[in-house]
Amino acid sequence: MGNHGLLYRLHEIAVCTLYAEVKKRANGTAQLLPGTPGTLVKRAGTGHEYWYRSYYPAPSKRSEQFVGTVSNADAYEAMQGRIAHSDWTAKQVAALSKFGYRVADKVVASVLVELHNCGAFKAGLVVAGTLAYLSWLNEYGAIALLPKTQEPLELARRQTLKLAAKPSFLATLQATQLPFAEVPGASRKKPSTALMLSGGGLRVELFAPGSILGEVVSVPELNWHASAIPFYDYLLEGSRDAGILAGGHCVPAMLPDVTRMVWYRLYASTRHGKDIAPAEKDLAIAATLAAILVERDNVLLRESYREAPRALRNAAHSRLARLEGLLAEHPQARDEFRKLR
Repeated sequence: MGNHGLLYRLHEIAVCTLYAEVKKRANGTAQLLPGTPGTLVKRAGTGHEYWYRSYYPAPSKRSEQFVGTVSNADAYEAMQGRIAHSDWTAKQVAALSKFGYRVADKVVASVLVELHNCGAFKAGLVVAGTLAYLSWLNEYGAIALLPKTQEPLELARRQTLKLAAKPSFLATLQATQLPFAEVPGASRKKPSTALMLSGGGLRVELFAPGSILGEVVSVPELNWHASAIPFYDYLLEGSRDAGILAGGHCVPAMLPDVTRMVWYRLYASTRHGKDIAPAEKDLAIAATLAAILVERDNVLLRESYREAPRALRNAAHSRLARLEGLLAEHPQARDEFRKLR
């Protein structure tokens, strides 16, 4: 992303329409099938025959899900319908990926599907971090460059999650049939706030608002703990329903309000010290989202600026010169920031 080029471009309308249809169908699905769509296979035992769904919850790992007896036509037809829907979705997501939509990998998909199926997102759990940014690009039908790096899956909880049951966070991730284990806390006295695949794979972190960075916050409804981040209460307020493309799935989830992401990312860009790369990434994300908001939705950024905490407003002022360079080809958005002077 250079200082003198366009920060994003838009997908063709037909491709955006396909994404909207995929998301619409996903929103109408209470429970997503984990892993690959699979096929129905017949097994015999104890003098009876049974239907099972045979599928891959992870690459090179086959599993089976009980469906019902051979005589249970309703269970058979219901699962056939779910497999057909899952297969259709997987094909459309693959097509969207080829067109340039951002699709997270199958491991991320496994985690998101389990969290969706236990009602965590409906209860208020939010997907944050880089995946939230990429998902907002998909929502707006935009394509933007972003270096590919090994990013953790960041989940956030602003207030007590309104769950009908209290699933264990650890058990929910282990239900993926992937070898997730606790990441040790900073000290023996501090409980874990993250899980990681054995062998150095995906890291899943849980965050919550807090005035002291890294302070451990109890999340009793998930039987887990979160790591505190300043101003996450601001970022997570007004989080929105959206879709996340991952693996062969479109998972209904919650994302932070996109306008608040602009101001939070500007603030975050000032917190990396001498580490230039993450600061530049935060700036690029803030500038790209701002350009999309102003040009596509005619958003007046100065209105949301007034609602931001002072520290976030100060960060914006300290980055104005750099933002103007990034927004050289987006004069409408650049002028919105200039009005903050």
